[in-house]
Amino acid sequence: MKKTLVSALTTALVVGAASTTFAAANPFEDVPADHWAYDAIAQLAADGVIEGYGDGTYRGDQEITRYEMAQMIARAMAKGGGDKALIDKLAAEFADELNNLGVRVAALEKKVDNVKWTGTVRYRYINERHKADNPVQNNNQYVTLRLEPEMRINKNWTGHARLDYDTDMNSAKNSTGDDFTMERVWVQGDYKNFQILLGKLPYLSNIDGGMVFDDNFAGGQITVGNKVKVTLNAGRANGEMVDRAWWPVRVDPDDPDSDAITGATASYQGIEIYNDREDKITWGVGYHHFSNKAVLNRLYGDNDKEAMNIWDFGLGWQIDNNFNLNGAYAWNTSAKDNDVTGHDSKHAWSVELDYKGADPEDKGSWGAFVAYRSLGREAVWAPTYDAIAAGQKGVEMGFEIIPMKNFSAAFKYFIGKDKINAAAGQDDDANTFFTELNFFF
Repeated sequence: MKKTLVSALTTALVVGAASTTFAAANPFEDVPADHWAYDAIAQLAADGVIEGYGDGTYRGDQEITRYEMAQMIARAMAKGGGDKALIDKLAAEFADELNNLGVRVAALEKKVDNVKWTGTVRYRYINERHKADNPVQNNNQYVTLRLEPEMRINKNWTGHARLDYDTDMNSAKNSTGDDFTMERVWVQGDYKNFQILLGKLPYLSNIDGGMVFDDNFAGGQITVGNKVKVTLNAGRANGEMVDRAWWPVRVDPDDPDSDAITGATASYQGIEIYNDREDKITWGVGYHHFSNKAVLNRLYGDNDKEAMNIWDFGLGWQIDNNFNLNGAYAWNTSAKDNDVTGHDSKHAWSVELDYKGADPEDKGSWGAFVAYRSLGREAVWAPTYDAIAAGQKGVEMGFEIIPMKNFSAAFKYFIGKDKINAAAGQDDDANTFFTELNFFF
């Protein structure tokens, strides 16, 4: 059964490995753009069905061997789709090659396709100042290597993970602050109008854009609905979240002299009801319950406090293609009117105006925002913001641009006050400059 590589395209296309829309770039120097098979060759190469030769040529007029044909069939079978009857006929014709080599190739291709890796190399610089009786200034630089595999289990279920290696740029070599962690690992089932996540999973409170919660928790999550959705959470929130809710200065959990409570966890249950986030008008209401009496007593100095019961509301308006306005409000119904420093810490709110948006795939795209936020430290658990922390209030603004594909540069600035100050017990001026560079792959 002698065929040339070009004529074999007919078989490969009927098998269904190639896309119906040919838009991929041709990787072979010996296939001119006006060749009748140019689009098909380019797309099949992009789909991984054909590879060509090591010298960058395709050699379309050269006769192919049964071994080469079996490789193409095996890869096409691994991709799925197409005419099953034709696939079965081709598998029978090349049974020996597929059994001896091709089946192993197909199995390998399938495993490779089932695991997709993405990642980020991230640089952060944070400069923050707190003008209390004892002024505080922090300058920190961090580099993170993040790997995020996604594993296809079956039609509905996938496995996910996030591995982070963080290093402190204040040291040019490995230090005790360097850390390699399995930050997240969870399985996810996606069905029509139903989703379930189990494991150590990421969660961002939908209705308030992450004002109350943006971090990991260990447990389970169920989301049901279409235009109106309900999300239920249950599990354990880790001690790092508790640390960040305690003090506006970002404490280092590896520093034995800091006030961080390391290793502490709190039981967490939550519910959110909200509409489709793509609607012109978005809305939602939620409830979050955190309980650990020993930890909360240490954090807030309230000897009879056993839990944080936070209610939150969110409202958004997509004004036009460029402008988006969002607001959120939260309060802790179990907190006292004032905390131990005499300041209101049971309420939090945010109003933000966004303009355009940066897309890492779109070179030259950019976005900006300006917001006013007041984050009572007992009304939020792990807020998503970069330049403002729990226990602060004021203006946060930011700008992000994509100077080249898969590279983003973001700059954020906060100017306002620390709502609390453990030493002085009074409002103090504060500001933070935040820079982040991301290289995506």
